Amino acid sequence: MKSKRNLTRFTYENAAFEGWRLCISRAGSTFTKYFPDKKFGNSKKSLEAAEKVLLELKPMLESAKRVDGKLSPTTVKKAEKLLEEVK
Repeated sequence: MKSKRNLTRFTYENAAFEGWRLCISRAGSTFTKYFPDKKFGNSKKSLEAAEKVLLELKPMLESAKRVDGKLSPTTVKKAEKLLEEVK
């Protein structure tokens, strides 16, 4: 599978991690979450989970108010909470 915008596929023969990494940066803040194949069952399911979170996260970050060109602390907390809730 190929990587997509904001989603990178990690597949290594000798590594402990295989799965997808969601990484998105907006207004000076970077949000990263790993979606391992082992946790989600296989590469398709981990990709689906990553895409689902990305679809929720992108609009939240795009429409957020900025404070001095940065995301507000409230928006950062909401985004971090969204990433933590992924199961």
